[in-house]
Amino acid sequence: MDIINADVIEQYNDIFGFETKNPLVAVVEFPSPKRVEHYRMNFGFYSLFLKNTKGCVINYGKTIYDFDDDTVVCFAPGQNVEISLVDGTEPKSIGLLFHPDLLHRMPLAQKIKQYSYFSYESNEALHLSAEERMIIVDCINKIRREIDRPIDKFSKSLINTNIELLLDYCMRFYDRQFITRDVINYDILSKFENLIDDYLNSGLTETVGIPTVKYFADKVCLSPNYFGDLLKKETGRSAQEYIQQKMVSFAKERVLDPSKSISQISDLLGFKYPQHFVRFFKRNVGQTPSEYRNLK
Repeated sequence: MDIINADVIEQYNDIFGFETKNPLVAVVEFPSPKRVEHYRMNFGFYSLFLKNTKGCVINYGKTIYDFDDDTVVCFAPGQNVEISLVDGTEPKSIGLLFHPDLLHRMPLAQKIKQYSYFSYESNEALHLSAEERMIIVDCINKIRREIDRPIDKFSKSLINTNIELLLDYCMRFYDRQFITRDVINYDILSKFENLIDDYLNSGLTETVGIPTVKYFADKVCLSPNYFGDLLKKETGRSAQEYIQQKMVSFAKERVLDPSKSISQISDLLGFKYPQHFVRFFKRNVGQTPSEYRNLK
């Protein structure tokens, strides 16, 4: 199946039969004037969809996910999305589309990268309570009313402000979702802990290299962003910090083994050059490997 490139909002609107009122931002509602059964699309803009009935299967990560009632899913520019409508259904959803150019010279342009859920996978969607859904709909409707008004000198600022408000609410609700899924999160963290230990002790560092966040996120079937946010919420540390702490503990044990040279330990941990390992060790321990060994 060919990928449809929707680089600008007008292209997206043309595909589904929506009217383009503003080239940089739109609120769309499904079912659309033009029904498209199955397609793959590359987005050139940010989009957020609130879906409130079954009937749409979305695949933009490792998992194909049939959304239940009241879920929010977000896409960032450059993401490829595959969407299929379920036979005999008319899925209902409301979506906000906004092009990066809308944020030009606005405070939101500096903040947009903080909304890491734009890079979550489809199985990591935001599930809303009835009250939360009302808040999301209210925010979208405020943006819709601004789009419907004649453009004036306040339009861009007010639209950006309301988009930021909407995105902040989604951050709050995702934070709540991490808490309500505490048992699931604990299982993921336990698995992550075992995976790191296995990685370091099995010699994978020598063959695969220094462990990465993406490697472990793949192993627990999560996107790197969702995995990192979950870990930060549960432990107060980023995934990278957690991995580095494990590597430091592993390195300390090996450095205290006089039978291994610093170069051998560097190779064992997956560093390309011994001097890189020495810098890593000193940055995290405060001493070089040789100084730490001589303190024994």
